[in-house]
Amino acid sequence: MNRRKVITLLGGAAVATWPLLARAQRAAMPVIGLLNAGSPEEHPLNVAAFLEGLKDAGYVEGQNVLIEYRWGEGQYERVPALATDLVRRQVSVIVTPDSTLAALAAKMATIAIPIVFRIGTDPVEVGLVASLNRPGGNLTGVTTLGVGLGPKRLELLHELTPAATRVALLVNPINSAVADTAARELQAAIGTLNMQLHVLGARNEAEIDEAFAQLDQLRVGGLVIATDAFFNSRSAQLATLALRYGVPTIYQFREFTVAGGLMSYGGSVPDAYRLVGDYAGRILKGEKPAALPVQQSTKVELIVNLKTAKALGLTIPPTLLARADEVIE
Repeated sequence: MNRRKVITLLGGAAVATWPLLARAQRAAMPVIGLLNAGSPEEHPLNVAAFLEGLKDAGYVEGQNVLIEYRWGEGQYERVPALATDLVRRQVSVIVTPDSTLAALAAKMATIAIPIVFRIGTDPVEVGLVASLNRPGGNLTGVTTLGVGLGPKRLELLHELTPAATRVALLVNPINSAVADTAARELQAAIGTLNMQLHVLGARNEAEIDEAFAQLDQLRVGGLVIATDAFFNSRSAQLATLALRYGVPTIYQFREFTVAGGLMSYGGSVPDAYRLVGDYAGRILKGEKPAALPVQQSTKVELIVNLKTAKALGLTIPPTLLARADEVIE
């Protein structure tokens, strides 16, 4: 066999082997399962922040780690099955960066795979960890200033509409852990403002429409929307209805205000996603969730939409505008 044929055969063997090597390398990479009750369209900036935190810990998607994305699309009933699917896939770490419900579903699905959560309520109170400093078990994560800020949102609303004597709270009854906490905290705060509180529930688009129709009948002077992944996916609907019914409304997330909502006040979700990414990377390197204290993302943002305020016939007090992190005109 001449030299040219030997080289050709060897070259052909190498070409045939490359796809096998590539597949083997990909199979050897650790896999992160990202479980989100919302939809990908809502979270491009948040996912980018997660990947940034992961990179800070030494991992880049597609290079030395793979990510399996599972989206609930705002349908909470799908989340437990998605969590089970990630366990069946035998991922290295599960991250649940958007809701208490997803974190609880992941906890129910496995006691072996590490889980990193991001929630806006007390993880000890809802049963995710034993304590903040020593989580124990296979979970740790990040909390944002979310549910606990309900009274502060009420104060901001009262500052803007001091003559209002009735206010409403919109909750998702499916997410009972968050709904109950939000109602309890707001009920405790409402007495100091000499106002009446009406708690309304909505678990789908049709019920959101019905809830706003009730607000009109109750003649409330303001609405606080409780933190919820389903509501996150309906920011535009919530903002549109609040304007249509002329109800001054405040929610946690910036997306609501950008969509035409009046105000948002809450923890920075991208900042929390970045911290979740860092924790996921550290766990891939061998650290144990039980030894990683639950972190708190303390960055808080107040965003005001002046265009919406004008449409509602409201004048934003200069003192409130001065405290805003962002003003949408």
